Amino acid sequence: MFGFIIALLSGALMSVQGVFNTQVTKASGIWVANAFVQFTALLVCLAAWLVTDRSSFGTLWKVEPKYMLLGGAIGAFITYTVIKSMEMLGPARAVMIIVISQLIVAYLIELLGAFGVEKQPLALRRIVGMGVAIAGIVIFKWD
Repeated sequence: MFGFIIALLSGALMSVQGVFNTQVTKASGIWVANAFVQFTALLVCLAAWLVTDRSSFGTLWKVEPKYMLLGGAIGAFITYTVIKSMEMLGPARAVMIIVISQLIVAYLIELLGAFGVEKQPLALRRIVGMGVAIAGIVIFKWD
């Protein structure tokens, strides 16, 4: 249950952050806004690390395969694409499409067992669920 609540909070925070970042971009430019977002995220992470964890940064170099360390770089492009999509589509439409894209890609990762994730069998009910979600976007998009 706690995981469900955390996931709901994550989605809510992503939506609010996307709106905030889009507004900051209007005043500064997309890469300046993106750099500021990533910098402030770094400051928050360092503060949380100082208060809670204190594990060694050296352990990062033990991560295998090394491409797994690209999450932060991917994060910069996530911020960019969220800002652009919200700017072009509006928050509700952009988030719906983002979430469906996340769902489809996450399911493909599970099906293929990519990136060290445990491989899952193809399930028709999940395919149907994604189809219903996509239909929901089409219905929602009709003005």
